[in-house]
Amino acid sequence: MNAPVSSADTLRAALAGLLDGLPPRQAAQAVDRLIANYRGRTPTDAPVLRDRADVVAYAAYRMPATFEAVCAALEAFADAAPGWVPSGHVDVGGGTGAATWAVSATWDGERPVTVLDWAEPALELGREIAGANPALKSAAWHRTRIGAALAIESTDLVTVSYVLGELTAADRAHIVDAAAAAAQAVVIVEPGTPDGYARVIEARDRLIDAGLQVAAPCPHSAACPIVPGQDWCHFSARVSRSSLHRQVKGGSLAYEDEKFSYVAATRFPVAPAASRVVRRPQIRKGQVLLELCGPDESLHRETVTKRHGPLYRAARDTDWGDAWPPEDH
Repeated sequence: MNAPVSSADTLRAALAGLLDGLPPRQAAQAVDRLIANYRGRTPTDAPVLRDRADVVAYAAYRMPATFEAVCAALEAFADAAPGWVPSGHVDVGGGTGAATWAVSATWDGERPVTVLDWAEPALELGREIAGANPALKSAAWHRTRIGAALAIESTDLVTVSYVLGELTAADRAHIVDAAAAAAQAVVIVEPGTPDGYARVIEARDRLIDAGLQVAAPCPHSAACPIVPGQDWCHFSARVSRSSLHRQVKGGSLAYEDEKFSYVAATRFPVAPAASRVVRRPQIRKGQVLLELCGPDESLHRETVTKRHGPLYRAARDTDWGDAWPPEDH
């Protein structure tokens, strides 16, 4: 259930069209400024995305990465819940709507979609971009404060991506609890940093306390085996770099890797991965080393060699974040 390439291409084309009317230097300067102060230090009643130029620049820079990270999280979730398709979706703090694009890329068909965010310019741009995606033509975009007063209407799926880091601890707790109360499934995505992982683990604990079970990435709903402060669980999504990316960051690579942490939890039965590959596999002569999180609440290394036959070939094709072993082995 990989996100179709056409979805990513359609999104990039829509974003590139928006940049046509914005001088490259102005776009790059806006991104520089927004990156410096956007995440984690802004009160929720004072959005940093002030006007259309800000939103266009930031969306062109960040939406493709957010889209790919959320797609990767949703793909793992969908693998654990085969046959389940959300009949409705609420995106909390969704801004320009990257997660709505990811949901529509993961599950075909049109469904009621609501995006909640404080920044009206972001919502306006999200609505405009969504015109290129038939699955989002009837999406509702509502301006509301993302905090302790937020109410979320009952729905099948709630996503909260790259939002918790902007909130106070009390607001984070309320948002997660409100999502758990409103939805059959909750997917939370944060940057793949130690702080982002800590927020995901905090949210994971609250979701479990609210009666949900973990569908991905963890093979279980017990405590995370990672010792706090010693390591963190995160994954990587490949993102094609736009000319704006190269202008802001320098370099000539056609891609970059977006690191992210996530949790997906549900109120209905799921089949989590038997184990999850939690580091990039090490391919050596005649063997593949896999670092795994297992169902027994442990982190361990598994060495797959040529003598394992088809399993060895599968290990060579396995990537960071994949389930292990493959379903057909």
